[in-house]
Amino acid sequence: MNAPRRAWYALLQQVARVLFVVVFGIRVYHRHRLPRRGGVLVVANHQSYLDPILAAVGMPRPYHPMARESLFRFAPFRWLIRSLYAFPVRRGRADVAAVREAMRRLKAGAVVLMFPEGTRTRDGSIRPLHGGPVAIAVRAAVPLVPMVIDGAFEAWPRTRPLPRPHTIRVACGRPVSAAQAAAGDPDDVMAGLRQQMLDLQAELRRMGAGAV
Repeated sequence: MNAPRRAWYALLQQVARVLFVVVFGIRVYHRHRLPRRGGVLVVANHQSYLDPILAAVGMPRPYHPMARESLFRFAPFRWLIRSLYAFPVRRGRADVAAVREAMRRLKAGAVVLMFPEGTRTRDGSIRPLHGGPVAIAVRAAVPLVPMVIDGAFEAWPRTRPLPRPHTIRVACGRPVSAAQAAAGDPDDVMAGLRQQMLDLQAELRRMGAGAV
């Protein structure tokens, strides 16, 4: 990551952090669980269009989101999200190019973000996660870290054209090493990550204000 790009990312991250604290009262928990160095594959639940920005606010490191291909069709927006390290994935079928790009970035030491539910939730629940991230993490030899976003569905559900103020909380779960992932069935590994998300979601809903 070159210096100008780092500065650009840091500026936008800080602007987003201030905006989201003011509008959504965002709170971030357990960010220390994200490894400080090396490649990491973060898997998060998908509540709203706000989620990629929420992840940026919640992570102590820059991250590279895998985003659906249609978001790259509008040239100005394509420039913006590419400048923030996003790369496209085709939904509904295996995208070998996107998988290779994710692995390349992970092996180079980046944090890659995926939403393995496949699409935004329709009711706020955390849907079953597909097993693709396990194979990517194992082949790239990087840990998987679950992240849960809670409150974004209430702030901007699929049925609303614009977001509304609502408290949002973000939390990182405990890493699952590549060795642990390789030793299990991919569906079982993802089920374990989903259970971490469900437990974190329940924890967040019990918590008051104040990030830890």
